[in-house]
Amino acid sequence: MSDRGYEILSIDDLDRYTTPAGTQVLRPLRRRLDFKPFGVNVWVGERSGDHVIEPHREPKGPEELYVVLRGIARFTLGDESFDAPAGTLVHAPPDTFREALAIDAGTTVLAMGAKAGEVFSPSPWEDFFVAYAELRAGNADAGRAAMLGALERDPEAWQGAFNAACFESLAGETDAALEYLRRASELDAAEVRRYAPDDSDLDAIRDDPRFAEAIGR
Repeated sequence: MSDRGYEILSIDDLDRYTTPAGTQVLRPLRRRLDFKPFGVNVWVGERSGDHVIEPHREPKGPEELYVVLRGIARFTLGDESFDAPAGTLVHAPPDTFREALAIDAGTTVLAMGAKAGEVFSPSPWEDFFVAYAELRAGNADAGRAAMLGALERDPEAWQGAFNAACFESLAGETDAALEYLRRASELDAAEVRRYAPDDSDLDAIRDDPRFAEAIGR
C-alpha cells in the first residue's frame, strides 16, 4: 500500500505468473494489495482457446464471483456453456463445476471468492503458483519465499510439505526435498504414498535411497 493509505492501480500494473505451458496467466491482485477480506485475483487467457479459469469444483469450499474485464470468455457452469463478454458477472455456488476459455486473445477475468461464515485465509495454491513460476523463471529464492509463506500459515497441512518437497526437488536441493517429503509423510502417510510414486516433480530424488524411507516404503 502507498504512503497515502490507499492504492489506485491498473490490471497491467500487476505481476504476471504463467502456468508451465505459458498460456494461462495469474495476475495476483490479493498479494499486491495484501487484501484480507476474501480471495481476489485476475486471470488471463493469453490466446484464443486458452483457459482463463481452470476446470474445477469447490466442494464445501468458496462461493465465487467472476467478472469478465476484457475480451469474451466461454464459461461452463454445471452442464451449461455460454459466452460472457466484458461486463458479464458469473456466480458459481460451492460444488458447482466451473471452467472458462478465452474466445478472444487476452481475455481477462477477475475472480473473487470466500467460504461463507468463515474468516478468510489465503489458499496455499496461490503461494505455490507464484513459487513454481518464480522457479521456472530462474528465481529460486523468490519462489522459496512465496512457498514459505504458505507453510507458515498452515504448517499442519500435508499438501504444503509435499509441494515444498516437489519445489526443492526441481530446484536441485535434494536434502531439503527429502526433509519436506518426510514431513509430509508424518502428516498424512497414506496421501503421500498415493501421490509420490507418480509425481514427476520428484524424479530428481526418486533414486536416492532415502526416498523410500521418506514415503514409508
